[in-house]
Amino acid sequence: MPLTVFLSRCSRFARLLTALPVALGLQSCVAPSADQAALTGPYQVEIRRTALGIPHLKADDWGSLGYGYGYVQAQDNLCTMADGFVTYRGERSRYFGADARPTTDATFGQPTNLDADFFFRFVDDDAAIARYRKNQTADMRSLIDGFVAGYNRYVGDLAHGDFPGANAACRAAPWAGKITVADVYRRLYAANLAGGETRFVAAIATAQPPVSAPPSQQGALHEHGLTSPAATLAANAPLADFGGHAGIGSNGLAFGADATRGGSAMLLGNPHWFWNGPDRFYQAQLTIPGKLDVSGVSFLGVPLIVMGFNQNVAWTHTVSTARRFGLFKLNLVAGSPTTYEVDGKAEAMTPTRVSVDVRAADGSLHAVSRTLYRSRFGPLVNLGAMSPALAWNAQQAFALRDINADNFRVFENFLEWDQAASLNDFIRIQKKNAAVPWVNTLAIGRGDPRVWYADIGAVPNVPDELAQRCTPPVGKALAHSMPGVPFLDGSRSDCDWRVESGSVQRGALPVAQMPSLLRRDYAGNFNGSYWLSNPAAPLTGFAQVVGATGGQQSLRTRLGHAIAAQLQSNPAGVSADALSRAALDSRSMSAILFKQPALDRLCNGGQPAGVNSGELRKACSVLAAWDNTASANAVGATLWDEWWRRLLLIAPAQLYDVPFDPARPLTTPAGIAADPARLAASLHDAMAALEKAGIAIDAPRSAALYVQRNDERIALFGGCDAGGYFTAACAAHPFDSRAYSMNVNPNGNSYLQIVSFAGDDVLAQTLIASSESDDPASPRFADGTRSYAAQRWLTIPFSETSIARDPALTRRTLSSSDAQTR
Repeated sequence: MPLTVFLSRCSRFARLLTALPVALGLQSCVAPSADQAALTGPYQVEIRRTALGIPHLKADDWGSLGYGYGYVQAQDNLCTMADGFVTYRGERSRYFGADARPTTDATFGQPTNLDADFFFRFVDDDAAIARYRKNQTADMRSLIDGFVAGYNRYVGDLAHGDFPGANAACRAAPWAGKITVADVYRRLYAANLAGGETRFVAAIATAQPPVSAPPSQQGALHEHGLTSPAATLAANAPLADFGGHAGIGSNGLAFGADATRGGSAMLLGNPHWFWNGPDRFYQAQLTIPGKLDVSGVSFLGVPLIVMGFNQNVAWTHTVSTARRFGLFKLNLVAGSPTTYEVDGKAEAMTPTRVSVDVRAADGSLHAVSRTLYRSRFGPLVNLGAMSPALAWNAQQAFALRDINADNFRVFENFLEWDQAASLNDFIRIQKKNAAVPWVNTLAIGRGDPRVWYADIGAVPNVPDELAQRCTPPVGKALAHSMPGVPFLDGSRSDCDWRVESGSVQRGALPVAQMPSLLRRDYAGNFNGSYWLSNPAAPLTGFAQVVGATGGQQSLRTRLGHAIAAQLQSNPAGVSADALSRAALDSRSMSAILFKQPALDRLCNGGQPAGVNSGELRKACSVLAAWDNTASANAVGATLWDEWWRRLLLIAPAQLYDVPFDPARPLTTPAGIAADPARLAASLHDAMAALEKAGIAIDAPRSAALYVQRNDERIALFGGCDAGGYFTAACAAHPFDSRAYSMNVNPNGNSYLQIVSFAGDDVLAQTLIASSESDDPASPRFADGTRSYAAQRWLTIPFSETSIARDPALTRRTLSSSDAQTR
């Protein structure tokens, strides 16, 4: 960063430093570090692009590889990446105003810009970034330095007039300029916290001590009808999933040699993830001859592969049920709402004064400041929106501790996996680091008949005994809203997360106390707990913080295991072709299990009073003829989904004929017992919703489910998690005139891979449903989406020979010396 720019940006903040008694959140005002000189290189990388614009980057050193990766990610997704870096720096209000929100969903949701700024300036601050960088290897640092240099090279190329028309939405925007190394570390740290602190952005950003002392805590509980806190807390909505809504997650299936009837295992990776925004996937191959050769996907702004395959192993992830954070109730010292007691001794919270620049409607800037607080456990959190019983008052406050706030091994673990030499090596790396932040892992290896499943990563060490002994009444009341989340008494040091010598990280669960499975048949996970990763060998005996056992399974989990059984029933074994068809056949498990019982109860009996018989006959006819899939041309899927969504509002005891039985978790609940009048009323409401949205009840799925790419409307298939669709396509917006349009906050099948090994070859088929680029001017804006819509799997070139013979191959050698001569 030029010195003049640095001084201009920070002069006002520098004047404030002498006046403020506590630390300021000044991430964007950090002077350029001494190692910024490394960003000039020299770097040189060969960029090969094959079908669908997938880059295959080849370099002789880590910095040059990062240089190429930063360049191509920016070339394809500059505006989204720049917007993300603005978020992680805490500068959204400066450019976009305080009250607006990010336009796309992400792991941190869509908070107001002001709350996002305070959160990231407070949590993702200079101290955290310094710790992160300090704990990285020289190779990782070089990779990141090169990535920043490559990103900035592309920004510089645009400034010189290259690529006319590209990135039109931001190429001249003041917020889309060059970045620093610290920006990438902020991005990595935000990914760390996606299973914990970033799910509480507003709650952390708005946590403030009371202005005046309210009634005593007991009085407040009585005042709000909470002498039994569960009375109110149990009514609260469950803890939000990633992005604030359900469905974000994945399917993963790994079949061993006993299932494939051959020597090679086979892996399906099927993440259900964001199509837009800073967390969308980017597909690439990264190669340093003799050191690294890996293909797969990254999040935008991440300089390495986090899910994919190399010459020896392939792996995928699904979102884990293990909790990666916990809450602590603090008992406050009388008269001092920022002082709490631990073992009878007073301990002051640490205040941090955070200042955010806010752009007003007239374009002027003004500073808004808040003092935010940390405890020994972590930041204070405002849970008052969940219940008045959780407010920060004169007697109590609440703090959040995120295990991944001190887990700086996350991306080092991925870098080691990128270079793993065998399945055993892959397992060794996972156990050594225990770094996986918030996902399960499934993996296979070359020449290995086994498959690996594990939920081994960073998890709070909270045995059930500790939780039972140390959970205060308010924490017990929250168990319904936050199942498995440890909510402990912060006034006793013996109630803190347990420290054991076998843990990789202080306060983390030892590896031996986390679930894993090696099988020769199969393992699968569909965002349920570890319990039924293979139903023939249930995993039990682990702490509740890792996930529950014995509970009702999601419809998608039931369908996933049904698909696995169906594939294995073929005497010839599981094949890649059969697996690719099953992954995209868009069956609805809710329809498979419950459509016919519902129709039998409603359509084949007496006419419920007050029901329009013509309307009912037409709906029954459409649903009876429907094939229970959400293929693009399926008629009946949208009507069923809207009906099923309303049926789920009926209490399970009244809805199902056979209740859930823990002894039969994959076949119960079953049948429909709801009153026909209730069934008819909910069906009528579903039909009315379709009519309001302008969709006929006998319209094909494509009338409701599609994505717009410029002037092209691409018909899609699949559905949402609630309907039990293995093939996921779901958007977070009301069912209105847009129906299930994937134009607004879409998530679902994103990057898919089917991988096996044969001889010296890697056999890999992939799909990138969201396409490589989100720039409407790019030729890579819609080609991957078209291929996905046509269910046209790509045999991904991996070897040098296969890359060289790809009909779409283009080559470019990118050198830092080129930029210096301009």
